Amino acid sequence: MLKIIVSGCNGHMGQSVVNLCSGMEDVEIPCGFNRTPACRNGFPVYSSPAEYAGEADAVIDFSNPANLTALLDWCVERQIPAVLCTTGYSDAQLAEIDAASKKVPLFKSGNMSLGVNLMMRLVRRAAGVLGENFDVEILERHHNRKLDAPSGTALMLADAAAEGLPYTPEYVYERHSVRQKRRREEIGISSIRGGTIVGEHEVIFAGPDEVFTLKHEALSRDVFASGAIAAAKYIATVKTPGLYDMDDLLGDL
Repeated sequence: MLKIIVSGCNGHMGQSVVNLCSGMEDVEIPCGFNRTPACRNGFPVYSSPAEYAGEADAVIDFSNPANLTALLDWCVERQIPAVLCTTGYSDAQLAEIDAASKKVPLFKSGNMSLGVNLMMRLVRRAAGVLGENFDVEILERHHNRKLDAPSGTALMLADAAAEGLPYTPEYVYERHSVRQKRRREEIGISSIRGGTIVGEHEVIFAGPDEVFTLKHEALSRDVFASGAIAAAKYIATVKTPGLYDMDDLLGDL
């Protein structure tokens, strides 16, 4: 039985992880971490990792960057690996993660969806094959409550395309303010906000007389929770400290 602690267990994503784990016979949640330690799911909830002295095989963190230092200190001290799903880390916090990963296995990805991370591989490959004669455009759609634009995932997809292209691209966000012909070196990134769209990402390779499109659509938060659980199962088996990501989980697919 794999013991997974959920940090940020009372938030939307934390609850998605808890609900999915409750239906798994090989996973147990011994406790949760949450800044407001309300017990909602039948297991104890602590406001600080330091309050928990029990056993665990891994931690899934869907909380807040403000909680990072305390969580990393506890993981290093207890030698318990963690899956870092929170976004919005500062440069200083990224340095903290890098330092801690030299002492305990850590897993970090800007998007926990297995499908999105597979899409990144396909985008990288497509850019390498088509990039010389095809224009690359990215379109992302999210719900009307999302604050940032473009999404972090759209930027990850742009970076994946850039790795495969035979030139160094320039990211262009919208084009309404400039009247000029599209330049070959551009990757256009456009954002749509509306309704309750969970998340859609489309990468378009537009060439002479043909268009090749890769698209991923998240229908619920569960796709991210499912990926986080898969990452926790993976990192719990890793014995060597380091910073791991979805490429390690997906292997040689």
